[in-house]
Amino acid sequence: MSSGAGETEVRTDSLGEWRDYGESELPVPLAAALAAFTEHGYHGTSVREIAARANLSVPGLYHHYPSKQSLLQGLLERTMTDLLRRSEMAVAEAGDKPVDQFDAVVESLLRFHMYRREQAFVGSTEIRSLDDDYRPTYIAHRDRQQHMVDEIVFAGVEAGDFATRYPKDASRAVTTMCVGVSTWFKLGGELGADELIHRNLQIARDAVGYRS
Repeated sequence: MSSGAGETEVRTDSLGEWRDYGESELPVPLAAALAAFTEHGYHGTSVREIAARANLSVPGLYHHYPSKQSLLQGLLERTMTDLLRRSEMAVAEAGDKPVDQFDAVVESLLRFHMYRREQAFVGSTEIRSLDDDYRPTYIAHRDRQQHMVDEIVFAGVEAGDFATRYPKDASRAVTTMCVGVSTWFKLGGELGADELIHRNLQIARDAVGYRS
């Protein structure tokens, strides 16, 4: 992804699997829950509404997921598993150079929060709605993603690629920028996906003090 001249180039000729986004393959009950949670929020959604969206009876829905909380947990577990898998694939594919790993993980985060924006949005806004028994697991998933970015930024500073004096702060700022895309980006809008990635990679490199 690096052009080597301070510019950031988005490769589209040989997209890795982590860049490949088709329709979400959520089970029907989770897809129905996602649509309802996105529209009304967790606490504003009833099990009856989710069942109706899934074309199931309430007992039929409970056969698959025994509670509304289990639907939220199932949805967020799938969301984080997918996000982490894509991020890890992106970093592995990038090779050993921290700057290439950085570009890859930032692009992966951006793509996920563009193409799975509803899942990302619910994941960000409904942490407060998670039961205490699952919340630590979900937070651990989020921490794992953040630590992945942290480690790359620290490695970039050590290698002399990044000049930031505040690597952890810069890393969190970059991740927050990527997550925020889910709140405003719309496919088919004025700003295309590749142009957004191009711009935000430049901003991310600036945040860590990339030395071209």
